[in-house]
Amino acid sequence: MRPRFPSAQASAVGAALAIVVTSASTALAAPGAPGTRPSFCDHDNRSTPFAQYLCAEPGELLDVRIGDVHPTQPSLGYDEVYYKLGRYTLGKDAINKKFDDWCEADGRTAAATVSPGARLDDPASFTCELPVGGETADSIAAMKTVVIGPSGEPFLTDGHHTLTSFYETPDGGADLHVRLRVLANLSNLTRQDFWDQMQAHKWVYLRDPEGNPVTVNKLPTSVGLANFTNDKYRSVLYFGRDIGYAQNGLPFQEFYWGSWVRDAKPIDLAGWDQNDLGSYLATVKGLTQVMTALPKDAVVDSGFTAADLGALDQWNAGKAASKGEFDKLSKAYSDAKPGKLAYALEYKRVHGLG
Repeated sequence: MRPRFPSAQASAVGAALAIVVTSASTALAAPGAPGTRPSFCDHDNRSTPFAQYLCAEPGELLDVRIGDVHPTQPSLGYDEVYYKLGRYTLGKDAINKKFDDWCEADGRTAAATVSPGARLDDPASFTCELPVGGETADSIAAMKTVVIGPSGEPFLTDGHHTLTSFYETPDGGADLHVRLRVLANLSNLTRQDFWDQMQAHKWVYLRDPEGNPVTVNKLPTSVGLANFTNDKYRSVLYFGRDIGYAQNGLPFQEFYWGSWVRDAKPIDLAGWDQNDLGSYLATVKGLTQVMTALPKDAVVDSGFTAADLGALDQWNAGKAASKGEFDKLSKAYSDAKPGKLAYALEYKRVHGLG
């Protein structure tokens, strides 16, 4: 049976993400969809290192070793990962943010209890707000996503920064497990047909930080900073969340905005110092102000309009710079609750990454 899909546009804007706990959308029917099983699912000795993922069903919350996932983008915004690692290793939270992030990624909202000396690689040392089996539609919608490819290989379609942060943190690594929500199982397709489907549904991003095309065989084969190039435009867009735009479930949303920053040059980045808080904040502010001033039907990149890409109606949701998300972002590391930028810059300073 050939897999059937919704339209590429519907997939791209996240319609396929409306999967509830009890069932998966029949529009995503594929090998392993509810009510069907590919013939190879009855084989006990399937010869592939990814045999445990071969029969994952669309909508399934699949336990995955993060070292097994195959990225679908060539780059990361390193500064987003540096923020997460700064928060995990230099943080001032009562409960380390890494446990909240892991619980959210696992479909269970946030950390509930954390034992002294708790570690991500010791699941018995902390608990999440929702138990396994108690997930809600909202908690599932927040999960990272995966498509099962030829030979059962899991291809990550969202969550590259989060899983890379888990990979890089001292109590994480390639053997750390987390659940991912399965978008589709394409394991019965040839590799060429698989990539054709991935591109048709915009589940892969094939441009480098300079906008040059990247072939699928040049994509990283695992998460981890060393496997990706650094996209500074993707970095600055991360810090503009809820100031200039809102996330809306569109895969690679911030890369499309980043391409606009690089190609349309809406502001002059010549003076942007990625290691100075004031300079970085001014860049985020100027960029997001232009973003929110765009007509909603203005095409930003790859046919997506400002509305498609979640542009806000008003900068900083209509609040002054001393309020709201921009104010939170502006807090220095010396503050009791530092902003995301401060954590990223402090992590770079401590590790000589400036």
